[in-house]
Amino acid sequence: MNSLDHIVIAAANLQQGVDYLQRSFGVEIPPGGKHQSMATHNHVMQLGNDAYIEVIAIDPTGEPPRHPRWFGLDTALMRAAIHEQPRLITWVVNTADLSLLANQAGFDIGTPTSLSRGNLSWEFALPDDGRLLGDGMLPYCIQWRSSPHPAQGMVDNGCLLQQLTIHHNRPRWLNDRLDAIDAGHLVDIEPLADNETSYLSATIDTPNGTVVLRSSS
Repeated sequence: MNSLDHIVIAAANLQQGVDYLQRSFGVEIPPGGKHQSMATHNHVMQLGNDAYIEVIAIDPTGEPPRHPRWFGLDTALMRAAIHEQPRLITWVVNTADLSLLANQAGFDIGTPTSLSRGNLSWEFALPDDGRLLGDGMLPYCIQWRSSPHPAQGMVDNGCLLQQLTIHHNRPRWLNDRLDAIDAGHLVDIEPLADNETSYLSATIDTPNGTVVLRSSS
C-alpha cells in the first residue's frame, strides 16, 4: 500500500520559506540540501509517521537545468504566486515500485527518473514539462533507494500532520485517478461548486497550535 511521503511548500527563496513557517509553526525548519540536476534546494522537517514537509526554492547559485524544473517552479504563474508568499503547492506519494505504478496508472504521472541529494537517492516520476499534476491536486510519486525512510533522520520539532484535504469541483474524476495510483486513502476529498477553484489544505499540529496551510491564498 502506498503512503504519504511529504507535502511541498514553494518559496521565492529559502529564507522567505523558512521565515513563513517559523511565523506559522513557531519552529525553524532545518536545511536539507541541493538538487544539482534541478538547480533547486530545500529545508525539511518531519511531520510524523514517516512523512515530512519540504520547503523548496530555485537555487540562485545552481546552473540552470536543460529541462524544466519540477513543481512548476519555472512558470510565470508559480513565480508570481510565491513572490506574494510561500504556499503549499502539492504532495508526494511513496511507492515500492515506481515503474510498475507508472505503467498501471492509466494516466501520465511522469517518467521515473533517478535523482539524489547528498547520501539520499530515489526515483521520481517527472513530467517532461515540469508541470504540477492536476494543478497540484494529484501527487507526484517517489520510490526511495535509501533506507530507512529519510524522515526518520529529520528533526522533530513537535509538528504533526493531522489531515490532508483536496477541495475539488470534480471529486469523482479526482477520486478515480487517486485510486488508480493507490493514493485515495491518503487524503480527504471535499466537493466544491463548479464556480469555485480547487485547492489543497494541510492541517498540522504545531507549537503555535493547529495551523492550516493552503495552496490558495
